[in-house]
Amino acid sequence: METELTGSFIELRKALFRLNMKDASLLSTAQALLRWHDAHQFCSRSGQPTEKNVAGSKRVCPSNKIIYYPQMAPVVITLVSDGARCLLARQSSFPKGMYSALAGFCDIGESLEEAVRREVAEEVGLEVERLHYSASQHWPFPNSSLMIACHATVKPGQTEIQVNLRELEAAAWFSHDEVVTALKRNHPYTQQQNGTLPFWLPPKLAIAHQLIKEWVEKPTCSSLPA
Repeated sequence: METELTGSFIELRKALFRLNMKDASLLSTAQALLRWHDAHQFCSRSGQPTEKNVAGSKRVCPSNKIIYYPQMAPVVITLVSDGARCLLARQSSFPKGMYSALAGFCDIGESLEEAVRREVAEEVGLEVERLHYSASQHWPFPNSSLMIACHATVKPGQTEIQVNLRELEAAAWFSHDEVVTALKRNHPYTQQQNGTLPFWLPPKLAIAHQLIKEWVEKPTCSSLPA
Protein backbone atom coordinates (compact mmCIF):
# COMPACT_ATOMS: atom_id res chain seq x y z
CA MET A 1 0.00 0.00 0.00
CA GLU A 2 2.82 2.42 0.83
CA THR A 3 4.39 1.80 -2.57
CA GLU A 4 1.13 2.26 -4.45
CA LEU A 5 0.35 5.52 -2.65
CA THR A 6 3.99 6.70 -2.68
CA GLY A 7 3.81 7.37 1.03
CA SER A 8 4.50 5.79 4.39
CA PHE A 9 2.64 5.09 7.62
CA ILE A 10 3.65 7.11 10.70
CA GLU A 11 2.38 7.32 14.26
CA LEU A 12 -0.81 9.35 14.65
CA ARG A 13 0.80 11.59 17.28
CA LYS A 14 3.48 12.62 14.76
CA ALA A 15 1.01 12.88 11.88
CA LEU A 16 -1.11 15.44 13.72
CA PHE A 17 1.78 17.89 13.71
CA ARG A 18 2.23 17.61 9.93
CA LEU A 19 -1.37 18.41 9.01
CA ASN A 20 -3.23 21.67 8.82
CA MET A 21 -5.60 22.58 11.66
CA LYS A 22 -8.76 21.41 9.87
CA ASP A 23 -7.42 17.96 8.93
CA ALA A 24 -5.71 17.45 12.28
CA SER A 25 -8.93 18.25 14.14
CA LEU A 26 -10.91 15.82 11.98
CA LEU A 27 -8.34 13.05 12.46
CA SER A 28 -8.08 13.52 16.23
CA THR A 29 -11.89 13.45 16.56
CA ALA A 30 -12.10 10.24 14.54
CA GLN A 31 -9.36 8.61 16.60
CA ALA A 32 -11.02 9.59 19.86
CA LEU A 33 -14.42 8.26 18.75
CA LEU A 34 -12.96 4.96 17.55
CA ARG A 35 -11.20 4.42 20.88
CA TRP A 36 -14.32 5.36 22.83
CA HIS A 37 -16.52 2.91 20.90
CA ASP A 38 -13.93 0.17 21.36
CA ALA A 39 -13.88 0.73 25.14
CA HIS A 40 -17.67 0.98 25.62
CA GLN A 41 -19.00 -2.09 23.86
CA PHE A 42 -20.70 -3.33 27.03
CA CYS A 43 -23.01 -1.68 29.55
CA SER A 44 -21.34 -1.10 32.93
CA ARG A 45 -24.67 -1.71 34.72
CA SER A 46 -26.07 -4.81 32.97
CA GLY A 47 -23.00 -6.21 31.24
CA GLN A 48 -24.99 -6.48 28.03
CA PRO A 49 -23.58 -5.38 24.63
CA THR A 50 -24.35 -1.76 23.80
CA GLU A 51 -25.52 -0.53 20.42
CA LYS A 52 -24.30 2.61 18.68
CA ASN A 53 -26.54 5.00 16.78
CA VAL A 54 -26.10 5.71 13.08
CA ALA A 55 -24.06 8.88 13.68
CA GLY A 56 -21.78 7.12 16.16
CA SER A 57 -22.34 9.86 18.74
CA LYS A 58 -23.68 7.58 21.50
CA ARG A 59 -24.19 3.98 22.59
CA VAL A 60 -27.34 2.56 24.20
CA CYS A 61 -27.90 -0.51 26.37
CA PRO A 62 -30.95 -2.31 24.89
CA SER A 63 -31.83 -3.94 28.22
CA ASN A 64 -32.07 -0.85 30.46
CA LYS A 65 -31.92 2.00 27.91
CA ILE A 66 -28.92 3.67 29.56
CA ILE A 67 -27.30 6.07 27.08
CA TYR A 68 -23.52 6.46 26.98
CA TYR A 69 -21.96 9.56 25.45
CA PRO A 70 -18.29 10.16 24.54
CA GLN A 71 -16.40 11.98 27.27
CA MET A 72 -13.13 13.87 27.55
CA ALA A 73 -10.79 14.01 30.55
CA PRO A 74 -9.91 17.61 31.57
CA VAL A 75 -6.16 18.32 31.65
CA VAL A 76 -4.59 21.61 32.77
CA ILE A 77 -1.50 22.69 30.88
CA THR A 78 0.26 25.64 32.49
CA LEU A 79 3.10 27.92 31.50
CA VAL A 80 4.66 29.27 34.69
CA SER A 81 6.55 32.57 34.69
CA ASP A 82 8.34 34.75 37.22
CA GLY A 83 7.97 37.77 34.95
CA ALA A 84 11.34 37.66 33.17
CA ARG A 85 11.56 33.90 32.62
CA CYS A 86 9.26 30.98 31.91
CA LEU A 87 9.51 27.49 33.34
CA LEU A 88 9.66 24.54 30.95
CA ALA A 89 9.93 20.84 31.76
CA ARG A 90 10.29 17.47 30.10
CA GLN A 91 9.24 13.90 30.77
CA SER A 92 11.41 10.91 29.94
CA SER A 93 8.90 9.95 27.21
CA PHE A 94 9.47 13.24 25.34
CA PRO A 95 11.66 13.29 22.21
CA LYS A 96 15.26 14.19 23.03
CA GLY A 97 15.71 17.86 23.80
CA MET A 98 12.03 18.80 23.84
CA TYR A 99 10.70 20.91 26.72
CA SER A 100 7.10 21.95 27.25
CA ALA A 101 4.68 23.49 29.73
CA LEU A 102 3.56 21.62 32.86
CA ALA A 103 0.46 19.44 32.46
CA GLY A 104 -1.71 17.15 34.54
CA PHE A 105 -5.20 15.71 34.86
CA CYS A 106 -7.82 17.47 36.96
CA ASP A 107 -8.95 15.49 39.99
CA ILE A 108 -12.62 14.91 40.80
CA GLY A 109 -14.01 17.82 42.79
CA GLU A 110 -11.28 20.25 41.72
CA SER A 111 -11.79 23.59 40.06
CA LEU A 112 -9.53 24.61 37.20
CA GLU A 113 -7.65 26.99 39.46
CA GLU A 114 -7.14 24.35 42.14
CA ALA A 115 -5.83 21.87 39.59
CA VAL A 116 -3.28 24.37 38.25
CA ARG A 117 -2.00 25.24 41.71
CA ARG A 118 -1.77 21.59 42.76
CA GLU A 119 0.03 20.44 39.61
CA VAL A 120 2.61 23.24 39.78
CA ALA A 121 3.24 22.51 43.46
CA GLU A 122 3.48 18.74 42.92
CA GLU A 123 5.75 18.83 39.87
CA VAL A 124 8.16 21.70 40.62
CA GLY A 125 7.46 22.75 44.21
CA LEU A 126 6.33 26.29 43.37
CA GLU A 127 3.37 28.27 44.69
CA VAL A 128 1.23 29.99 42.06
CA GLU A 129 0.47 33.62 42.84
CA ARG A 130 -1.77 34.49 39.89
CA LEU A 131 -3.19 32.65 36.88
CA HIS A 132 -5.48 33.19 33.96
CA TYR A 133 -7.06 31.08 31.23
CA SER A 134 -5.70 31.20 27.69
CA ALA A 135 -7.35 28.60 25.41
CA SER A 136 -8.35 24.95 25.06
CA GLN A 137 -7.71 22.10 22.64
CA HIS A 138 -9.01 18.58 22.17
CA TRP A 139 -6.20 16.01 22.26
CA PRO A 140 -6.94 12.32 21.47
CA PHE A 141 -4.20 10.96 23.75
CA PRO A 142 -4.12 8.97 25.92
CA ASN A 143 -7.91 8.53 25.74
CA SER A 144 -9.39 11.84 24.59
CA SER A 145 -8.40 14.81 26.71
CA LEU A 146 -9.53 18.44 26.85
CA MET A 147 -6.34 20.47 27.23
CA ILE A 148 -7.09 23.65 29.22
CA ALA A 149 -4.23 26.11 28.81
CA CYS A 150 -3.35 28.69 31.45
CA HIS A 151 -0.64 31.20 32.26
CA ALA A 152 0.54 31.35 35.86
CA THR A 153 3.02 33.49 37.77
CA VAL A 154 5.04 32.92 40.91
CA LYS A 155 6.63 35.56 43.12
CA PRO A 156 10.08 36.64 41.82
CA GLY A 157 11.69 35.78 45.15
CA GLN A 158 10.22 32.27 45.29
CA THR A 159 11.55 30.58 42.17
CA GLU A 160 13.67 27.67 43.44
CA ILE A 161 12.60 24.56 41.54
CA GLN A 162 12.16 21.23 43.28
CA VAL A 163 11.70 18.71 40.47
CA ASN A 164 9.44 15.75 41.20
CA LEU A 165 11.49 13.04 39.52
CA ARG A 166 8.58 10.60 39.67
CA GLU A 167 6.76 12.77 37.11
CA LEU A 168 9.45 14.81 35.37
CA GLU A 169 12.93 14.17 34.02
CA ALA A 170 13.97 17.82 34.24
CA ALA A 171 12.65 21.35 34.63
CA ALA A 172 14.36 24.75 34.31
CA TRP A 173 13.84 28.46 33.90
CA PHE A 174 14.44 29.87 30.41
CA SER A 175 14.97 33.50 29.46
CA HIS A 176 12.93 35.38 26.88
CA ASP A 177 15.83 35.29 24.39
CA GLU A 178 16.36 31.55 24.85
CA VAL A 179 12.70 30.82 24.15
CA VAL A 180 12.64 33.11 21.12
CA THR A 181 15.63 31.23 19.69
CA ALA A 182 13.96 27.88 20.34
CA LEU A 183 10.77 28.98 18.58
CA LYS A 184 12.79 29.83 15.46
CA ARG A 185 14.38 26.38 15.18
CA ASN A 186 13.16 24.57 12.09
CA HIS A 187 15.28 21.47 12.65
CA PRO A 188 15.24 20.62 16.38
CA TYR A 189 17.42 17.53 15.96
CA THR A 190 20.38 19.49 14.55
CA GLN A 191 23.33 19.01 16.90
CA GLN A 192 25.41 21.87 18.20
CA GLN A 193 29.17 22.01 17.71
CA ASN A 194 29.79 20.33 21.05
CA GLY A 195 27.61 17.41 19.97
CA THR A 196 24.62 18.22 22.19
CA LEU A 197 21.06 18.80 21.05
CA PRO A 198 19.65 22.30 21.69
CA PHE A 199 16.38 22.42 23.59
CA TRP A 200 13.33 22.75 21.39
CA LEU A 201 9.60 23.27 21.82
CA PRO A 202 6.38 21.48 20.83
CA PRO A 203 5.24 21.97 17.21
CA LYS A 204 2.92 24.82 16.23
CA LEU A 205 -0.27 22.73 16.37
CA ALA A 206 0.22 21.92 20.06
CA ILE A 207 -1.49 24.23 22.53
CA ALA A 208 1.75 24.31 24.53
CA HIS A 209 3.36 26.07 21.57
CA GLN A 210 0.56 28.65 21.62
CA LEU A 211 1.09 29.29 25.34
CA ILE A 212 4.82 29.77 24.89
CA LYS A 213 4.36 32.03 21.88
CA GLU A 214 1.87 34.18 23.81
CA TRP A 215 4.40 34.63 26.59
CA VAL A 216 7.17 35.56 24.14
CA GLU A 217 5.01 38.14 22.38
CA LYS A 218 3.69 39.57 25.64
CA PRO A 219 5.73 38.45 28.65
CA THR A 220 3.43 40.31 31.03
CA CYS A 221 0.40 38.27 29.95
CA SER A 222 1.03 35.70 32.68
CA SER A 223 0.93 38.35 35.39
CA LEU A 224 -2.72 39.22 34.84
CA PRO A 225 -5.04 38.54 37.80
CA ALA A 226 -7.12 35.36 37.82
